[in-house]
Amino acid sequence: MQHLNYNHLYYFWMVKRKGSVTKAAEALCLAPQTITGQIRALEERLKGTLFKRVGRSLEATELGELVFRYADKMFNLSYEMLDVLNYQKDESILFEVGIADALSKALASRVLLSVIPTDSSMHLACYEATHSSLMQRLREHKLDMILSDCAGQSLKYPDILSKKLGECGISFFSSEPIDIEFPTCLEHEKLLIPSKRTSLGQQLHRWFSDKNLNVSILGEFDDAAMMKAFGYFRRGIFIAPSIYRHDILAQGMYLLGETMDVREEYHVMFAERMIQHPAVKRLLETDFSDLFSGNDQQVRAFEHRNKQSN
Repeated sequence: MQHLNYNHLYYFWMVKRKGSVTKAAEALCLAPQTITGQIRALEERLKGTLFKRVGRSLEATELGELVFRYADKMFNLSYEMLDVLNYQKDESILFEVGIADALSKALASRVLLSVIPTDSSMHLACYEATHSSLMQRLREHKLDMILSDCAGQSLKYPDILSKKLGECGISFFSSEPIDIEFPTCLEHEKLLIPSKRTSLGQQLHRWFSDKNLNVSILGEFDDAAMMKAFGYFRRGIFIAPSIYRHDILAQGMYLLGETMDVREEYHVMFAERMIQHPAVKRLLETDFSDLFSGNDQQVRAFEHRNKQSN
């Protein structure tokens, strides 16, 4: 029996994953005509049509879906093999991590530092973007792991594993004291909150409704650091994970109140093949309970140094 041309199969796999010949050609740095010719050669070998045109889009035929399922397993397994081999031979292992832009950068840094060795045997590369964008990069093998505040999307993909690292409540801060009982005080100043497309933003809107609070929102932010910056410049009440309240109070801010009804969750997501990565293995074995309860010694030491320098 004649063997398959795996280049032809790979080009078909890329077109199916990217959704079009043009996008696949861009990713492979080839001309669209080359991709089309290779897929036709594969169709001749398989004696069937792999794609059908629906409007301006390409959709896989029944044969195409069957071939793709096998091709997906094959090429994902090849990526896994290369990763395992690289982990074993590289002097400095590259660890590429995506961090959701809505996540607390201080906490994300603390999580990553707990699993990065101090002997320069690992090179860390961090990328910040939206959760959905990071998920796409993870599935394209462009990231080793994601730290995010939501894991629901990972459940759509059987090749993506996730673990909840911890959670904490949120606190409300202001540059000026408000002598009104919490949470009613939130109705007397404009709010700076995470955007509705974040898990925390959605929880807040539900909480406001449950508490019958008539709040006025000045701004919604994807970037937690930008939200706090507006608050520091006396532009409204802002929120932050409660575990960082000591550091924020040290900046001269006032704590208005806190709640555990709204919680920021921290999840790690990675492709199943990445379970062999030494940093991922250490992270899964690490207990972060002290960190999320606000009793982490490294965070406390950092806050103490900041207070002394101010």
